[in-house]
Amino acid sequence: MKILFVTGSLVHGGAERHTITLANRLAERGHDCHAAYVKDDPSQLERYRGMASISCMHAERILDKAAWKRLAKLIAVVQPTQIVAANQHALLHATLAARTAGSDAPLAVTFHTTVMRTAKEWLQMLYYRPFFWNADWLVYVCDAQARYWRRRGLFARRTEVIYNGIDTEHFSLREAERPALRRALGFGDGDFVVGMSAMLRPEKNHVQLVDAIALLRARGLRAHALMIGDGATRPAVEARARSLGVADAVVITGVQHDVRPLVGASDAIALCSTSETFSLAALEAMALGRPVVHADTGGGADMIRPGREGFLFPVGDTAALVERLTALADPQLRRQMGAQARATVETHFSERAMVDRYESRLQDRGVARGQRPDMRKPAGAPV
Repeated sequence: MKILFVTGSLVHGGAERHTITLANRLAERGHDCHAAYVKDDPSQLERYRGMASISCMHAERILDKAAWKRLAKLIAVVQPTQIVAANQHALLHATLAARTAGSDAPLAVTFHTTVMRTAKEWLQMLYYRPFFWNADWLVYVCDAQARYWRRRGLFARRTEVIYNGIDTEHFSLREAERPALRRALGFGDGDFVVGMSAMLRPEKNHVQLVDAIALLRARGLRAHALMIGDGATRPAVEARARSLGVADAVVITGVQHDVRPLVGASDAIALCSTSETFSLAALEAMALGRPVVHADTGGGADMIRPGREGFLFPVGDTAALVERLTALADPQLRRQMGAQARATVETHFSERAMVDRYESRLQDRGVARGQRPDMRKPAGAPV
């Protein structure tokens, strides 16, 4: 296959990471893979491996005619047999570019978003929706997301769920380096370290973990937060920690290209997101044998069975978060849950299984453009 992968940018985010992983693995399997990104943010550019070409379209606005014409020229040169877009912005430009180039390559879109956060985003989604209807293949990344959007009339000519997957060999336990790293971070042997691996953005809700750490310490637990990432809300997080008197118990590492040692230095992982789809950070933590306390949003319930791989808690409910974390202060319980979490990822969420499914579906040429019915009207139920 000759596949062109299109992302909105290469910003640090789950959709971009997923696309890069998929492209790299298919390139390793001998496919001719090309990458394009619409907006000039190359933050994850170095993660690509084995691409035949990587191009930026230098878009300066949401709908940029010059950018889609650049993409059309690229499509005309590459002549892909498949085009895979990640999320709606990339889908918009890929659709217009493919039409401009006269390409008959099937167009797939992987969708990594669930809840729109603002009225503006909802209005934009009404505009994007026909582009999904006319895509040849729409992939949701978990069942909860698929149910949410199908009820809202979002589907393509072919629609299915392929769960995100993790490289279980890469994300494997490395306990030998844990003691030295914890000392370097200022943690003692008896400290209870709660990690959070996420860019510091409003929807990730890091402030709630600061509140939880303060309440855990008020209960007499030697609790610390290890925030793996950086971002716009860092000043607010640091200010909250100072105001609650727990600044010394909150460590923010900055952006890390390899999160494994820091996740491994944690005793448990918390995800306090106000919205989430299917968290790669949660899967990575589970693969590293760490129990996860996950806000009950998006696909959290698809990966975590409460009391097995970790716990769920109602979105925004700090008291419930504290109760779940208090339970995991027990070393024996978190070892048991961590082992189960690792086993669940190996069985249900491996990267190899994910890539196998994508490869199989992309090789299915039975949906060639000339053989498909016109589905522009959202009359039929999604597959």
